[in-house]
Amino acid sequence: MKRQALETDQKALEINLDDRIYGTFSEIGAGQEVARYFFQVGAAAGTIAKTMSAYDKVYSDKIYGTEASGRYVCESRLYKMLDHEYGLMESRLQNQRPETKFFVFADTVSAINYTRTIKGDGWLGIRFQLDPEGEPNEIVLHARMLDQDNKLQQQAIGVLGVNLIYACYHYNNDAEVMLQSLMDNLHDRMAIDMVRISGPDFKDLDNRWLSLMLVKHGLSTVAMFGPDGKNIHASEFLYKKCVQVVRGSYRPATLVNQDMIKTSWEQFRGEEDVDPRKAILLTEITLDNLCSTGELDEKDFLDRAEILNALGQTVVISNCEAHQKLINYLADYKVQKLGLVLGVRQLLALISEKYEENKDGRLLTAFGELFTRNVKLYVYPAMQEGSEELMTCKNLPVPEGIKFLFQHLMDSGHVCDIQGFKKEFLHIFSKDVLEKIKTDEAGWEEMVPPKVAALIKEEFLFGFPSQQMVFEY
Repeated sequence: MKRQALETDQKALEINLDDRIYGTFSEIGAGQEVARYFFQVGAAAGTIAKTMSAYDKVYSDKIYGTEASGRYVCESRLYKMLDHEYGLMESRLQNQRPETKFFVFADTVSAINYTRTIKGDGWLGIRFQLDPEGEPNEIVLHARMLDQDNKLQQQAIGVLGVNLIYACYHYNNDAEVMLQSLMDNLHDRMAIDMVRISGPDFKDLDNRWLSLMLVKHGLSTVAMFGPDGKNIHASEFLYKKCVQVVRGSYRPATLVNQDMIKTSWEQFRGEEDVDPRKAILLTEITLDNLCSTGELDEKDFLDRAEILNALGQTVVISNCEAHQKLINYLADYKVQKLGLVLGVRQLLALISEKYEENKDGRLLTAFGELFTRNVKLYVYPAMQEGSEELMTCKNLPVPEGIKFLFQHLMDSGHVCDIQGFKKEFLHIFSKDVLEKIKTDEAGWEEMVPPKVAALIKEEFLFGFPSQQMVFEY
């Protein structure tokens, strides 16, 4: 869909002038910034049933209930606001306005503070009808504000809220355009790292695809979804946890991938400074990997996501080809210890790249940025080309000028070999398995976990032939 990005005031006015749209605004923290736009442009009486801001925590708890976590800027708070306010809309106005499409917009936001200890983020959501007689749809998102001024952040939240409401009613037939329009007039001022869309008018929408679109269009460098395919946000489950990330192509997930995940996870949870009860495992696919064969193939991404979810994995889709970007993202959630899992050839490429880029004397700084106090690399071995000898950290052919530093990283525990791996799996390569799947060549099933093989055949993933020639004699 081609569209022209409109000014924020124009969007708000168009909504106000549509007498079929009517709703409530409920905003916690950072002021009544979204409702303010609709009041200021005029004709708000045709749109706004009520605005409110339960700023005092006691008042807020009396209206929406308490939070077990004690936090107010959180996902559960937003849902309580939407539930409460939409229930009131239906009970009080449904009979009086039978031809009206109702909505409730809510946000709970914390803007940057004077000491900069709070960077500024928030949850925004809308429950809305596209048909006056239909069940409502829902969009929930998490946003991080990038402005370094409190007033600017408040103003940006106002713009985002208007964009969200406008997108629901004007771009609802194209989810990709909906997402892109959220950033209208917000260039470099906001990052949106979680979006969830549900409801009868979006029943065929795969929310994992939304996570991909967030990263593809630069709304965020990181997005996540759980084993159930539901988009999730780091603040809701990673805060002050120990986190291990296993990066791979998973095209498809083979026995090697399964072994890498299993053995590294056992090793990570067994570390003295890791509480197994507070440890989280993530599998990561980068946008760079998804585009390695050319254009981004959305079906290919969803095939990988389907396999990883079937294996019970929480998936990260990122634009963090450089590990440092992911480390910085997770640092905002005070991750206690971060384990990064990669193959030994990936490690060699990483070391060689940093060595070549920093021969000017910044070598220690470059590695210091990667190997912070709480980061550790777990390295999975590979077979040496043309031999049965293993390549591990101990015999890695690192450049001569960095051998001393690399040995120090190993001695200090920042880099270690993964133990307990299955050597018999090391001959399996995803690209070979993929080619066998596409032609249904005998033997590929033995190279992937049984659950993966069954799912590939059942759902015709990764180009598995959808029709088999059957001859009867």
